[in-house]
Amino acid sequence: MDFENIIVEKGDGLGQITINRPKKLNALNKDTITELSLAFKLLEEDAEVKVIILTGSGEKAFVAGADISEFANFSVDEGGKLAQEGQEILFDYVENLSTPVIAAVNGFALGGGLELAMACHFRIASDNAKMGLPEVSLGVIPGYGGTQRLPQLVGKGKAMELIMTAGMISAEDAKDCGLVNHVTTLEELLPLAEKLAGKIMRNSSVAIASAIKAVNANFKDGVNGFDIEINEFGNCFGTEDFTEGTTAFLEKRKPNFPGK
Repeated sequence: MDFENIIVEKGDGLGQITINRPKKLNALNKDTITELSLAFKLLEEDAEVKVIILTGSGEKAFVAGADISEFANFSVDEGGKLAQEGQEILFDYVENLSTPVIAAVNGFALGGGLELAMACHFRIASDNAKMGLPEVSLGVIPGYGGTQRLPQLVGKGKAMELIMTAGMISAEDAKDCGLVNHVTTLEELLPLAEKLAGKIMRNSSVAIASAIKAVNANFKDGVNGFDIEINEFGNCFGTEDFTEGTTAFLEKRKPNFPGK
């Protein structure tokens, strides 16, 4: 399917989405958010795609933020609707995908860009990456989940500092505080993402989907994550992947999982 603001590729069990607005430093506008939502949905529903990599085009930016010109004159109601719709169709949607999503952060990941990276299941970054939530410098706060996901990843105190100062941190600082898992050169960023994806693809997609659901449950109000884990653990026993995985182990061979 053709898109105007993103590039979607797939092959060998891997799907890749590249945000492609280099002249705008890949800033998120309404159309790009809509296209991303559709692309993730298509890849999620594709039985052959076991891992998704999300990155930005060029060498300067993953996503440099939201397109401020689109909402500078919004009313209170319009601002609330913008955040709600964006979270529903993209940010919360990505976090809860059953297909693992790796954010390969190549350059600036600011505002909505960092929020999008944080919605992915984990993040790696190039050594030129800069990350931050500068919204309070514009008289607003992060609205795509930033005030919730950043404290989950780096702790309340560090998140408060980053949000209140509107400052940027380097890739190494992001790694030190747990915001990203790995830092590498720009040239090695996608190869590393593909290497990690390969390791994931060797395992059961069905079990990984259950693990995502169980881990996410720990961060939802009113939900007992331990109960979800117990339920998902039990459900695994009724799957073809469990039969194949345990049989392969007992037969001392590599498993051949059916797929998601």
